[in-house]
Amino acid sequence: MKQKLIITIGRQYGSGGRLVGKKLAEALGISFYNREIIELAAQQSGMSEEAFEKVDETAASSLLYSIATGAYMFGNYVSPQVDLPLNDKLFILQSEIIKSVAIKESCVIVGRCADYILKDRKDVINVFIHASKEARKQRAIDEYGIAANKVENYLNKIDKKRSTYYNYYTGEKWGYSTNYQLCLDSSVLGIEGCVHMIESFIHEQSAKTK
Repeated sequence: MKQKLIITIGRQYGSGGRLVGKKLAEALGISFYNREIIELAAQQSGMSEEAFEKVDETAASSLLYSIATGAYMFGNYVSPQVDLPLNDKLFILQSEIIKSVAIKESCVIVGRCADYILKDRKDVINVFIHASKEARKQRAIDEYGIAANKVENYLNKIDKKRSTYYNYYTGEKWGYSTNYQLCLDSSVLGIEGCVHMIESFIHEQSAKTK
């Protein structure tokens, strides 16, 4: 790919958003970042991946604590004088890594508020993948091994976690259509269909800039 391009992918749990991102990166011949961002954050900080994984895409436990200490993240403001919760430390590290890889190369980045972190760049396409609840429940059972009698509660829990994380660190609304150029239903389009739609959109956008 000659022209620099970054695609961010937000996703409902069980929608297949991660798989869409991975297949898209393979189709375009560019880098893919999901869990890899945690690995880079651990390397840069000297902390363990396990510690970061526990708080990945999880907002700090106390909003009042963050406001009281001046560490509230709206607008990416952080007071350097405080000992931040691990959640906030990871968000800051991930933000710097996301900005760094966006400068360095074309890539697909899944989750972690990447659309907001890169909002000032002109070479970013923001995508949100969603699906019907029944399709998501079935994927969670088949692909992720979630017990059928627990799957609905699990879906709701993860979606709420992602929503809270995104809303907390960006001041925007997770899954709100105006935050994205494309919102795709994978239960209608399928994984390959979503990849094709994003590729088609990229080609159309590229043609407009020539």
